[in-house]
Amino acid sequence: MKKLRTKLSTLCVFRDLLKDDVIDALCVYLKKPNESAYAEFVASLYKANGGNLGEYIKEICSNSDNVYVRSIGAGKNVPNYMYNTIVAELDILQEVAELTKDDLCADLDCDVYLPDFTTTKLRLKDIYLHRAENISKYGYGIYAKNKMFYADESGNVAPVHNPDTTKLSQLVDYERERQIIIDNTKALLSGKPAANILLTGDAGAGKSSTVKAVANALWEDGLRIVEVKKDQLRVIPKILDELSENPLKFILFIDDLSFLKDDDNFNTLKAVLEGSVTAKSSNVVIYATSNRRHIIKETFSDRDGDDIHRNDTMQELVSLSERFGIHVTFSKPDKETYLHIVHHLAEENGIGMPNTELDLLAERFALERGGRSARLARQFVDGLLSK
Repeated sequence: MKKLRTKLSTLCVFRDLLKDDVIDALCVYLKKPNESAYAEFVASLYKANGGNLGEYIKEICSNSDNVYVRSIGAGKNVPNYMYNTIVAELDILQEVAELTKDDLCADLDCDVYLPDFTTTKLRLKDIYLHRAENISKYGYGIYAKNKMFYADESGNVAPVHNPDTTKLSQLVDYERERQIIIDNTKALLSGKPAANILLTGDAGAGKSSTVKAVANALWEDGLRIVEVKKDQLRVIPKILDELSENPLKFILFIDDLSFLKDDDNFNTLKAVLEGSVTAKSSNVVIYATSNRRHIIKETFSDRDGDDIHRNDTMQELVSLSERFGIHVTFSKPDKETYLHIVHHLAEENGIGMPNTELDLLAERFALERGGRSARLARQFVDGLLSK
């Protein structure tokens, strides 16, 4: 056990793992074996994943944000000495993954019960090197284990711990609109030119749900989504710099986009869409939703003045939306489409109400709320389920 402690202390590429709570507790125990230190190690393992050491070692290795995977992800040549180092360190971590209670407690003279744990037999080296070879699908660090992210108050990318789970199979109608977004996203994933997309249309038509459902459907192919609020657009160049050498593909998602005419964020996003020096990145697209086709809130006074000034103003009003390569419009559903959505959701949720009664109640629900939409159909069905 003392030799294993020495081996762990020599970790270089995986040195960040020595700061991990479970590995740190293990090292403390290996340095000075006693009942309390052993219990502390197992408690850390229980807290981390319920007590499976092999699976835990695999997870922290796979998610390690280290110089080796960063070099692979950026397409750089890895020198032989670094490759040999990573292979040797994986052998050390394989030894850790195979530890059992009997191994750790063999030299303890203890007459009280000590907690047990389990492990999974695995070929850590093969698993890790396979992931490295396919880094564009798996990613590393926080991007390896999370699907969705957001820009925090400092403009840093942070994981969403309770992400939206909407699936494409849960969305009804708008197949043509949805397919445009799917095809463009698949082009991004395959390394082909992909366009920024502006999704416009009535509130509740499913614009945001579609973007998130596409992200959920394609995340195993290497897609991640980062949501940026409309008052955070100034941090987009910083985010793009961070993502530029990441092997994964990203959607920067801006929901409910609109500006006042003199909003400073307007020119920031305009510059990003034009492709400024800091903004060019072949692994990122911007998908934005808006209930307004021209994005900028316009007043009648904006149309005043002579013909030259008026034309300049109007050109400015549409200039941002024209910088999105693809426009997809989600129109408010008509009665037939609205009821089709209701029927689908009702069937999906096991509601056996006769269609005549269901239609009557669904129409009444929509009229009381000012019109039909996919969101209202979902709210109506949720209301039936709550009863």
